[in-house]
Parts: sequence; structure tokens; C-alpha cells
Amino acid sequence: MKYLVSLLIGMLFGVALFAAGMYYNPFTGHVLVSPLAVLKDKHLDVTYTLVPGETILYTDNGESIVSTHPDRVAELWEPAIVDTRIAVVLLKGSRGSVVGLGIKFSTDSEQTALINSQALVNSAWHVYLPGQGTLLVDQIENYWPYLREIVVPARWSSGNNWKGSFFWIMTQGPGALGTARVTGGTGTFAGMTSEAVESLTARAYSAINGPVSMHGSLTIILPKATIETE
Repeated sequence: MKYLVSLLIGMLFGVALFAAGMYYNPFTGHVLVSPLAVLKDKHLDVTYTLVPGETILYTDNGESIVSTHPDRVAELWEPAIVDTRIAVVLLKGSRGSVVGLGIKFSTDSEQTALINSQALVNSAWHVYLPGQGTLLVDQIENYWPYLREIVVPARWSSGNNWKGSFFWIMTQGPGALGTARVTGGTGTFAGMTSEAVESLTARAYSAINGPVSMHGSLTIILPKATIETE
């Protein structure tokens, strides 16, 4: 019996040690500078809210802590799209004025490897800018730092919340430099190919309701197009 108890204790200790090693992985660092920062090409910078209740529309399979918005929106429970999340947001320029509309589709990636500090999400943006045209942004995002530094601490907190200052470059590919792939759709952008990065800034998060004070930023390089963002 004592050998069985020792075995169980050893297994539990091993699991705890493995989990701690993943969580405190010393090789996981913050990417604070966009890989596009060194480029001199003209670029488009837009921001949008990540608080579901402040979006035009947000929906998923209905099993997450985040409530769909508006209330009447259908949940994505069909097998083909059960792991998909859809957000429709207003895109704002540097002065806070609305410059366009963004529709984002996100799905958990099969390439996720938590042991490598990778909680990957495949996402695609459809960006519509009135009077300019449309853009498609295809990317791979890594949510591990977001989970590690915001979601987990919020759940461990006695108040079920997190408050602080967090910034992260979410985009991890599919570009060789860790950038997203941009394809021009219509209008000024027709035929254009370029790169983009998406970042996240957070101030508050609830383990019960999700994002409380949080916004995203999308930076798109426009090598052959001119756009007025204000």
C-alpha cells in the first residue's frame, strides 16, 4: 500500500512540476515591437473594442463565459463551425473617428502546442473601408501570453478578475517574419498583397464575463495604396 501511495504522490508531483514548467516557461517572452516597425511604407492603423457587449455583433458556440451580442444573434453550434468565433466591430482611426467596419472569424488551431507556449488561433479579417475598398487579412495568432498573464490570474484571484497593463503582438504568421498575409479585395486595394500585424492591449478582465477593458489594433502595410483614415 505504501508503494502505491508513493507512486501516486510521485505522479501528482510530476504533473504539478510539468504544469509549473509550462506556465513559468523561461523561454516565453513578450514581443513588444511590431515586425513592421522598421518598414517605411505607408500603413493603415485602426483600433477596435474587444469587449463583446460593445461590438456590433459577437457570437460563438454558446459555451464560453462570454455572452453573445446582441441577445438575438444565433449561436454557432453546428459541427462545422462549433469552434468558430465571429466578431463584427467598428474600426477607428488615430483620432477615434470611425473609418470602417471589420468582420473577424477565429478558430482554434490544430497546431496548438501548450508545451511550446503556443495557444494558436487561425483568424481572418474582412475589412471594409467606405470609399476605399476591402481587404482580407489571414493570420495565425498566439494567445498563450494572454491566457498566462490575464485569464489564469483572473481565475486564481479571489475577486475573479484581473486588472493591470498588458500589451502583446498577437500575430505569429503565416508570414516568415511573423506577419499576417493581406490580400486586396476591391476598390483601391484590388490586386494588392501586403503584410499586417494585430496587437492586443488590456486593462481589465473578468473570469465570469470576459474582457472588461480591452482593445485590439490592426496595422496594415499599404505599399501601393493611399488611404485617408480620418
